Amino acid sequence: MSVDRSDRRPPAMSDVAKLAGVSHQTVSRVLNDHPNVKPVTRQRVQAAIAELGYRRNEAARALVTRRTGAIGVITENSPLHGPTMTLIAIENAARSQGTYVSVATVTRWEVATVRATLEHFLDQGVDGVVVIASHDEAVRAVEDYSRRLPVVMVGPGRVSGGIHAVAVDQWSGAGLAVGHLLDLGHRDVVHVSGPREWLDARARERGWRDAVLRAGLEPRDPLPGDWTASAGFGVGRALLAQRDVRPLPTAVFTANDQLALGLLHAFADAGVRVPQEVSVVGYDDVEGSEHFFPPLTTVRPDWAALGARCLERMTAAMEGEPAAAVLVGARLVPRASSGPARR
Repeated sequence: MSVDRSDRRPPAMSDVAKLAGVSHQTVSRVLNDHPNVKPVTRQRVQAAIAELGYRRNEAARALVTRRTGAIGVITENSPLHGPTMTLIAIENAARSQGTYVSVATVTRWEVATVRATLEHFLDQGVDGVVVIASHDEAVRAVEDYSRRLPVVMVGPGRVSGGIHAVAVDQWSGAGLAVGHLLDLGHRDVVHVSGPREWLDARARERGWRDAVLRAGLEPRDPLPGDWTASAGFGVGRALLAQRDVRPLPTAVFTANDQLALGLLHAFADAGVRVPQEVSVVGYDDVEGSEHFFPPLTTVRPDWAALGARCLERMTAAMEGEPAAAVLVGARLVPRASSGPARR
């Protein structure tokens, strides 16, 4: 059966219904993935859609539903692993439910910059905004906007200003890393921290400290770093320079895998064997960490769950549900860079 469309107009839902031999309502149900459609009917409608090249009129749909099917995402203009993987996870989760993502990057988490970006998304008419919030300034910048549009923040582990929050449980993830080292017999587990202004860095440091204290041990002061391999290399060189005064720790937990990479480089240059003399554990499980030398024991956040929870919270925010904070887990990935404590 075919549909005469000699008028050259774009195919309409009525054309799909006529070609498939179903009602207009049935086509609508298929387009909206309604469960009450027989599989054979769904296939017939989908075949008609493909044959006609039908595309849904999103502008008309928005007038009816008061939703555009698009959300904004604000993230950092940075190649760092955490923000990048979070953005990918949100995009994947949005695509799976037919939602479109519009991305804006900021070079600095300044209140004026973030608010200007939020105003831009308001002008676009997005259904809501996800803010991948690395810094405290980002949290402060969006607190006033939850009354104007639905906002979900990724990073804070708590609700702030009525804004829905989703985060990787960095505290527990760090606890997994330290607990692994403690189980191997290590009693001097040093931490190389990330930048203090980063939410994730502070949470991972707290997780390390609390795990050490729970074991009845007194932690050394954390060694300050950033997120780079160069900083890890510098920390390693400093530890080596002081070993005549204070022995090397038996284990080091770094705030991310790049810090661990630099630390491994410094130890290799000095002939310090990992893990025979010092065990090293990172965080993030970046691409290629299994090929560090030695392969790096690390912690892998559940990125897919993070994206899914973000979209769930966005739906809740759009429907006016009370703000809530949701944490997603991480798991330890043991490899050759960690081993039993030296006796």
